[in-house]
Amino acid sequence: MLVTPEQLKRFGIFSQIPSDILLPVTNLVRVVNFEQNSIIFNEGSLGDRMYLIDKGQVRISKFISGIGEEALSILNEGAYFGEMSLIDAYPRSATAIAHTDCTLFEIYREDFIDMLQSDRDLAYFVMWALLKTLSQRLRETNEKIKAFFAMAGGF
Repeated sequence: MLVTPEQLKRFGIFSQIPSDILLPVTNLVRVVNFEQNSIIFNEGSLGDRMYLIDKGQVRISKFISGIGEEALSILNEGAYFGEMSLIDAYPRSATAIAHTDCTLFEIYREDFIDMLQSDRDLAYFVMWALLKTLSQRLRETNEKIKAFFAMAGGF
C-alpha cells in the first residue's frame, strides 16, 4: 500500500509541508499492523525507526521492577512516536504496545536521514516540527515532575 502526501499531512510532523516537498517521504513509509497488546518495541531496544498511528491506539509504558507496567500515555490516530530515534541512535526510552489493533506507518532512520541530507527544504520543515514536538513533550514532562513532587510534599 502506498501512502500519499495527504495521508502524511494528518500528522503534526508533516502537516505544514507542501505536498510536492513531502512526496519523496511517501517512498520511505512502510505500512505495518500490530494486534492488540503486541509489543511494537521495548525500552532499551535499538531506536532505528519512528511510527505514525494511522488506525488504533498505542500505549507508551515503562516497566518498573516489583510493580509492573506503568502507562505513561495512550496515543491516538494522528499521533506519532519514536521520533527521538530519528535524531539520535540511543536505545528506546520506553516500551510501545498496541493498545488496540493498529495500523502504523513506519519510517526507518537511515532512509530518512539520507533523504533529509539531500533535500534541504524538507529537512527544514521536518526539523522545525521535531523541535516543536520535543519542546512540547519536555514541557509536559516538567509538569508531571512538578505534580509528582507536589504530591510527595516536595514543593
